[in-house]
Amino acid sequence: MNTLIHIGIDVHKDSYSLCAYNFSSDQAFAQMRIESRDELVVTYIARLLSNYEDQDIEVLCGYEAGPSGFGLYRYLQSKGIACVLMAPTSLPKAPGNRVKTDRLDALELAKHLAYGTYSQVAVPTVDDEAVKDYTRMRNARVEALKKAKQNLLSFLLRKGRTFTEGRSYWTITHYRWLRKQQFGELLDQETFNEYLQEVIDQQEKVNRFDVRIKEIAEEERWREPVGKLRCFRGIETHTALSLVSEIGDFSRFATAQQFSAFLGLVPSENSSGQRELRGGITKTGNVRLRKLLVEGANATLRGGMYGQKSKRLKARQAGSETQVIAYADRANRRMHRVYNHLVSRGVHRNKAKVAVARELSCFIWGMMNDRID
Repeated sequence: MNTLIHIGIDVHKDSYSLCAYNFSSDQAFAQMRIESRDELVVTYIARLLSNYEDQDIEVLCGYEAGPSGFGLYRYLQSKGIACVLMAPTSLPKAPGNRVKTDRLDALELAKHLAYGTYSQVAVPTVDDEAVKDYTRMRNARVEALKKAKQNLLSFLLRKGRTFTEGRSYWTITHYRWLRKQQFGELLDQETFNEYLQEVIDQQEKVNRFDVRIKEIAEEERWREPVGKLRCFRGIETHTALSLVSEIGDFSRFATAQQFSAFLGLVPSENSSGQRELRGGITKTGNVRLRKLLVEGANATLRGGMYGQKSKRLKARQAGSETQVIAYADRANRRMHRVYNHLVSRGVHRNKAKVAVARELSCFIWGMMNDRID
């Protein structure tokens, strides 16, 4: 019978702390701290196995998913060493434990591996990760654009300049009005010019990212799944590509509720005995996708439940299967019904929109797992 040794690795930027654990003998050993070089982990394992040349030993490594990415995981896999990434939120913590060191963390990770008290993180392919990072960069540019617009409008408000020639900001009329603004003080004019140029620069960057994202979405790897998601009202190419690249395999979620929970869109709960207490959404999991789905739900509600579709939606749905389009249309009607029902009950509109985002996530899970009948 094979003996399985579990190796916990506490990963940091400058160092790795390792600890081996034998479940059958409940023994921790070979605790060591090394430089943060992947090849040294392989050397550590080779030396460990050299002590068991007369035995059939298997090794399973594990570490917490974090900012260090997937480099160590991929390196160990390439060397034929089994490794898993553990979701930090799934690891139970002992209450009242106020002692924390890298050595103890590595031991705890090894024990979590041995006892199976963890949830494994899905590791994306190299291509998926590259696309994911690119879409995240686009999100960062959108946030920078938003901040630049806020800075410009705040400056104009302090100077008593208010746009009154239209209802909406950042339209052609608004930009025309902005370019007409002149200030008597030289420094004020320079400040205004810099704020305005920052808005224009960030908008050009966002536009450039959008063009490239459309090109990526047309590649064979992404065309079909992105095309399905774009049939939903409120989901444009960027959101669809972000979902596909971030999630990877949608079938790893057994139910739509699990997918919603992964996105942090399910209500929190603190119930005990006869008392039931439910709070706001958990906000765990992928914050970027949760934000995109809330924005998508908000865009969905701006349209009608019935009636003629917009030209943009018709263009996105063109060429898709009839069943896929019908499923997306059914989702639109369902989301409007949920929103109207909640608002009629007195639920705040923002909370109702989050509930609609949860409905949208369930429909997305059904679409990507071919549950559209």
